[in-house]
Amino acid sequence: MVPASRPSRRFPVLRKQALRVVIGLATLSVALTGCGRSTSGQTSQAGGSASVAADAKAIDLVPAALKEKGVLRVATAEGYPPMEMYKEGTLDLIGVDPELAAAIAGRLGLKLEMTNASFPGLIPGLQADRWDLAMSSMSDTEERRKAVDFVDYFQAGGAIMVAKGNPAGVKDLADLCGWAVVLAKGSSNLAIGEGQNAKCGKKMTISQSEDAPTGLLQIDAGRAVATIVDYPVAKMLAQESGKYEVLEAQYEAGPWGIAIDKKDSQLRDAVREALQELIDSGEYAKIMEKWGVQGSAVKAATVNAQQ
Repeated sequence: MVPASRPSRRFPVLRKQALRVVIGLATLSVALTGCGRSTSGQTSQAGGSASVAADAKAIDLVPAALKEKGVLRVATAEGYPPMEMYKEGTLDLIGVDPELAAAIAGRLGLKLEMTNASFPGLIPGLQADRWDLAMSSMSDTEERRKAVDFVDYFQAGGAIMVAKGNPAGVKDLADLCGWAVVLAKGSSNLAIGEGQNAKCGKKMTISQSEDAPTGLLQIDAGRAVATIVDYPVAKMLAQESGKYEVLEAQYEAGPWGIAIDKKDSQLRDAVREALQELIDSGEYAKIMEKWGVQGSAVKAATVNAQQ
């Protein structure tokens, strides 16, 4: 089991090792009972009281090879509450993405094996067949669609976070010009910041962090005045810590998607169908409401931003 002295999930120190959790096909629970993080693929079983019936239509679309294995491998990059994070004091993955992944696996009649990885490694991991899906608050962008397909399940944009009191007086993106800013590597918010920097007369000094919580450490230390974080995540980080403010404007709001390798079009269609069934049944809405992100819910499961 995980020792009580483990650091808070907001400042993870073990991100690049694999955490794998197998969730039974008849469970929605992601309050996982087993504790263990292992690069050797060690897994733990979990059970729960809320059940998800396997739907025949979704099951019919599951590729035969995957159905034979009986396991859906999903990768995420924890440290992004309320989307994906550790349950306090444990290495159990909780949040919107782990819970929705469990529900999708249930609809497909599969067990869920969830692996924690670094965000920049999610798409390369798909291409190397280390996992079947990547589900980690990933914006569905034209650039990423060159490598993967997306089943879109969420809608949000980036918001500026500053230290409480907003000492630099930042009001919008243009106000970041000339300041030190920290942005998560490989994220759509990095692209937002770099796009604004191209317009700045006095350039920003942009540093890159592994994720949003570690970027906030640079604000704490006075090495940056602001960061850009996806709006629902920014609001929760600010609420939990009491140390930051979130500006209300959202930039480049768009869909977030479940990434699937382009060669796996049959699995993509199965996941889209499973998500649509969860939307139609009301189970999707319950997950969104549980984590306070119902404002970012979608009305229909779409592929590649309906391109």
